[in-house]
Amino acid sequence: MEHRQVTTMFKFPKSPALVARSRNMVRGSFVNRANTWLQQNGKMSRTSSVPPAFQSIKSLPPDFKVANNLNGGLSSKNGDVRLRSGDPVRSSSPANGALVVEVSKEVHDCASNMDVFDEDSPYSGQLRLLEEDRPSNGDEDSESVPLPLSSNSTSSRESRWCDTTPYASKKKVQCWLQLSNGNWELVKIITSSGTESVVSLPDGKVLKVHDESLVSANPDILDGVDDLMQLSYLNEPSVLYNLQYRYNQNMIYTKAGPVLVAINPFKKVPLYGNDYIEAYKRKRIESPHVYAITDTAIREMIRDEVNQSIIISGESGAGKTETAKIAMQYLAALGGGSGIEYEILKTNPILEAFGNGKTLRNDNSSRFGKLIEIHFSETGKICGANIQTSMCWGATISKGSAEDYKYLRQSNCYSIVGVNDAEEFRIVMEALDVVHISKEDQESVFAMLAAVLWLGNVSFTVIDNENHVQAVEDEGLFSVAKLIGCDIEDLKFTLTTRKMKVGNDNIVQKLKLSQAIDARDALAKSIYSCLFDWIVEQINKSLAVGKRRTGRSISILDIYGFESFNRNSFEQFCINYANERLQQHFNRHLFKLEQEEYIQDGIDWAKVEFEDNQDCLNLFEKKPLGLLSLLDEESTFPNGTDLTFANKLKQHLNSNSCFKGERDKAFTVCHYAGEVIYDTTGFLEKNRDLLHLDSIQLLSSSTCHLPQKFATQMLTQTEKPAVGPLHKSGGADSQKLSVATKFKGQLFQLMQRLESTTPHFIRCIKPNNLQSPGLYEQGLVLQQLRCCGVLEVVRISRSGFPTRMSHQKFARRYGFLLLENVASQDPLSVSVAILHQFNILPEMYQVGYTKLFFRTGQVGVLEDTRNRTLHGILRVQSCFRGYQARLYRKNLWRSITTLQSFIRGEKSRKEYAASVHRHRAAVVIQKKTKTILARNRLKTTIDAAVVIQSFIRGWLVRRCSGDLSLLKSGGTKTNESDEVLVKSSFLAELQRRVLKAEAALREKEEENDILQQRLQQYDNRWSEYELKMKSMEEVWQKQMRSLQSSLSIAKKSLAMDDSERNSDASVNASDDRDYSWDMGGNHRRQESTGTRSMSAGLSVISRLAEEFEQRSQVFGDDAKFLVEVKSGQVEASLNPDKELRRLKQMFEAWKKDYGARLRETKVILNKLGTEDGSIEKAKKKWWGRRNSTRMS
Repeated sequence: MEHRQVTTMFKFPKSPALVARSRNMVRGSFVNRANTWLQQNGKMSRTSSVPPAFQSIKSLPPDFKVANNLNGGLSSKNGDVRLRSGDPVRSSSPANGALVVEVSKEVHDCASNMDVFDEDSPYSGQLRLLEEDRPSNGDEDSESVPLPLSSNSTSSRESRWCDTTPYASKKKVQCWLQLSNGNWELVKIITSSGTESVVSLPDGKVLKVHDESLVSANPDILDGVDDLMQLSYLNEPSVLYNLQYRYNQNMIYTKAGPVLVAINPFKKVPLYGNDYIEAYKRKRIESPHVYAITDTAIREMIRDEVNQSIIISGESGAGKTETAKIAMQYLAALGGGSGIEYEILKTNPILEAFGNGKTLRNDNSSRFGKLIEIHFSETGKICGANIQTSMCWGATISKGSAEDYKYLRQSNCYSIVGVNDAEEFRIVMEALDVVHISKEDQESVFAMLAAVLWLGNVSFTVIDNENHVQAVEDEGLFSVAKLIGCDIEDLKFTLTTRKMKVGNDNIVQKLKLSQAIDARDALAKSIYSCLFDWIVEQINKSLAVGKRRTGRSISILDIYGFESFNRNSFEQFCINYANERLQQHFNRHLFKLEQEEYIQDGIDWAKVEFEDNQDCLNLFEKKPLGLLSLLDEESTFPNGTDLTFANKLKQHLNSNSCFKGERDKAFTVCHYAGEVIYDTTGFLEKNRDLLHLDSIQLLSSSTCHLPQKFATQMLTQTEKPAVGPLHKSGGADSQKLSVATKFKGQLFQLMQRLESTTPHFIRCIKPNNLQSPGLYEQGLVLQQLRCCGVLEVVRISRSGFPTRMSHQKFARRYGFLLLENVASQDPLSVSVAILHQFNILPEMYQVGYTKLFFRTGQVGVLEDTRNRTLHGILRVQSCFRGYQARLYRKNLWRSITTLQSFIRGEKSRKEYAASVHRHRAAVVIQKKTKTILARNRLKTTIDAAVVIQSFIRGWLVRRCSGDLSLLKSGGTKTNESDEVLVKSSFLAELQRRVLKAEAALREKEEENDILQQRLQQYDNRWSEYELKMKSMEEVWQKQMRSLQSSLSIAKKSLAMDDSERNSDASVNASDDRDYSWDMGGNHRRQESTGTRSMSAGLSVISRLAEEFEQRSQVFGDDAKFLVEVKSGQVEASLNPDKELRRLKQMFEAWKKDYGARLRETKVILNKLGTEDGSIEKAKKKWWGRRNSTRMS
């Protein structure tokens, strides 16, 4: 590894004497701090190629690159110590780890003469390493790395916004100049003379200005740093320029010590998504981000077991709501897994739809305060949430056309550019389903919304000279009555009259026009407020933690921002009061508690001045002469008016520095964010709760369940005791709390919950009032930075000790890292031993009475070492536990195997015994079953044999009786028997031939079936190529089937005739012998003729069958060949279509000839059948005569 060598004007010898001599070379302050820096980084030079100052800068401009070789020599220019690139620099690292630095005489002389220790110089007490010359083409950036060190005192000339005083212009090259329009410009000094300097502006203009008007500018290398603590000069223009530099590059997040500054880009920036969440989770990115703040809150919650809070503040339109959603997305990604995180994210569109609205300065302004408390389980997973809200000042929600409703058309704004209302409504409906609000309740919610809008359309008409009114029965009135579910007469009576109780009597008072309008608006506001509270209640039920609560939570506060319009009313009064209280919480944690803790623990500390708004809070909350007290007091008087209230304020509060009386009904309050003029018109009416008991009774009589719940809620609030003087109008109305008192109570509850958590602050900045991306107004941004005390936070963080830990906790957390056993020592000794072991410099920490205080980043080294040590311990433990687990598993496996072998053996034996038993039972059952079946078969066989025997015996008896009768005839017996024998052999031969013919016929039929199948296949293939060929094949197939049917009919008829002859021949053989004497030679001639005819018919049929087979084979082969030629499978020099027509003609001719011959054969066979029938008839006649003779 290449070692870098550094040449400087100091050499640190090993002996104290040499050290003392070297310190005499320069002033003590500079040497001490340089010595400290070099000792701290001496070991780092062997392992790191980048100076520590570079390592401390986590975010540099995108176009900045650190050179690989930081070689340079010292030069003196304008009072700065510089490392000039190109000069050789050498150093060596001896074995003992000390840093040896060579010093030349030239450097000694330079150090003796240069004025780098002037107290007016901004670099006093700092070591600057710069690259001297920057090329004009801009290829390389000048590298200036300041090493800011702490100082326990500040200059008396230091102003609130500048930590450096004006100094001689000859020591500066560029600086800031404020122009007449209030903007700051970066100028370059051309010449200087006395207390004046000539500077050039960026546009080329040259001005002559006083040195006091010039403000220090930071070096170029610090352009766009991600933490304002890294700026060498902390002043207004430097902070503005740094924020603008990052804003122009879409880096909208910047750290200001412990506070995150977020500038609203008014557009989508590529800084979010799962990739960024994963990167911040794994610490691959360390640049400022909402994700980083949220990740810090999670880790501190788990580490310290203390609830955390993320407080998002800023003016209206600064992006607080979007920032809160981004923080919730990160929490859901890290703590998700149970599914509840999806419901938490889905609450945002619901609350925005019902609680946000468009204002002059913000398209999505929060009109309510929201504190989302997300609870975590012991494993760090989200297990539930709870939402706490403060007063809702009304949102712009419409159902139908916005122009139809009076409440919505007053602003003449019905849509927002770039917002798809239909898509937003779909998202809201989906979110309502996710948080388990039923469809019926959703319909009721929208019915209440419609009722509120229709209430605004209810009008009144004057009915008498006293200006008393009655409600007009129009569409608005009917719609309200239908939606609420009440009687229209009751609604009219409630809106135009008021019941009052005087003594024991009830008096009905008619309302005037202004009173009726106030009553109508009060009813609408109450319904909407109760509806919003009911929706939040349903969401909390869906997100309920239940028994899974562990006490650890992270709260995200998103509340309405500071507002200042041309006309500011009661709503802005309450909103700005809430922001004053939040600013006090901010000051308390970052300034007051910080400095009080330093003083209590005896820390050497220089107090930092900051803008405290306690006086403004006293103006609001002081009793009995505070703004809220006087407002409640005036609201209780029946004759109190807005003018009398304004006069009372001027009378009692003119002496307060934060109050200023104006003309007529106006007054001015000096808030932390600036002066705001309030118009008291409507203050008293808005502060009074104008919802009377009549309206509550009207809602309770409704047929819908939501208005009934609203009435119950209003009655509960009405029964609370009032504070201060009671209203004199009598009845339950006198017991109501004022709106300001309710708001103050909700605000104090919110502050009480925040005080119990560790806060993390995000300050949202609005860059312009036009909501235009890319536009950066310096004046507007500067005003917001002044209001939120960003520079004071940076200054107190730079010079303070932001990390602190008690002695006991520090010793308990890091004590195991000590090399020696110090268990018996006290926590303070253990803590000091830890600090010495890890070589933490004395100026980087201070020891208090009860705590240790560290500067930024010092505890990180200890935490890294602790994490690495714990990781090693866990690795050892995991290996040992793994070995134990494997050993236990091995023994357990052996035991289980032995146990399983015994169990399986016993189970197998039982199964074998059961199977043997089942086998024996099956053998017995089979034996019995086979016995029964054999017995049944034997019985059936015997019965069948008996029947056959009976028939045979009967036939034999009948035959024997016939033979006996023939024996009586005498000597003709021998001749007749011979004749019968001849006849029987002839018939047997004929029967065998018939059977053979039938078998052959069956074979031919099977072959015909096969031919038909083949012919069908050829026909299917042919149909793929030509429709005409298919039709011709079908006709031919039908004709073939007709021929086959004719042939089969002929065969069947011949077979039937032959079978009849055979049966007759076998049975009547003996009768034929008797018949022969009666028939004589004529009978024998007929038999011989019939036999010859039969033989001839069989031969003709055989020839026809053979011819059919041959022709079928020929036509089939020809057709197959033509198909193959047509499809291209076979090459042949012939025309397939022509050959097909010729084949068809041949087939038609053969078919005609074959059909004629078949018909002739059929006629002949029929004739033979007729002759055989006449013989049979003759036999029957003879047999009848024979029987009659026997009987006689």
